Amino acid sequence: MPKLYEHPLSPYVQKVKLALMEKGIAFETEIPDILSGGGAEFAAANPRLEIPALVDGDVTVFDSTIILEYLEDKWPQPPMLPPSPAERARVRMIEEICDTYYEAINWALYEVRVFGRATGALAETLVARAGEQIAGVNGRLERDLAGRAWLNGAAFGWGDLSAFPAVNAAAVNGFPPAAGSALERWLERVRARPSAQKVMAAAAESMAGFDTLPQLIESGHFVREYRDHRLEWMMRSGATQIVLDGMSKRNIRFSVELS
Repeated sequence: MPKLYEHPLSPYVQKVKLALMEKGIAFETEIPDILSGGGAEFAAANPRLEIPALVDGDVTVFDSTIILEYLEDKWPQPPMLPPSPAERARVRMIEEICDTYYEAINWALYEVRVFGRATGALAETLVARAGEQIAGVNGRLERDLAGRAWLNGAAFGWGDLSAFPAVNAAAVNGFPPAAGSALERWLERVRARPSAQKVMAAAAESMAGFDTLPQLIESGHFVREYRDHRLEWMMRSGATQIVLDGMSKRNIRFSVELS
């Protein structure tokens, strides 16, 4: 049985779990203690010490997109990708936007609202900026839905499981799709799927005790990874001091250097 190294709140993990469940693939999960190195098997599965990572017998795969490709290659039925090359490219672009643009916006909202890295006027500015960006990317997804039952096309698939973690997180953070929009109706339909129900329940359960996180962040006992698009969002959105403070207090980290 494949093992998925995960954390239920990770959008990258969520899309992999959705694919596994939609394909009917039985799997087990483990949450690695990344701050202590995560253990030898996890480090072997992903030397960058990032989730998700998949162990399938002698095969190890990291990066959510590559894991989705592996699942599609090994378990092609039911397919998560649409049939035509053009449509496959379109839904992969949806995934890219959600992975490298939308995720960073939601990340920043958690950094401000949950982890308390900004307060007062700065927090208000960053939240407002995030809201503007979410409205923009939701508008892009709305256009992708035009004339389609799902973002993936005629059937639920890759485009939907890639977008759902981002759109759902934004809605939970107070920035839902526009009322009466196709994207709002799409989100309601995805949330009703058994796979999404399980993903959302696991995420909610994992948030128990989050009220102590600002103190753990401040003390340096909880470290968040700032990589590429997340760092870019902070720097261009007026949150440079958050990054500098985190580096000084050693409660943010960057990707692990390979050896």
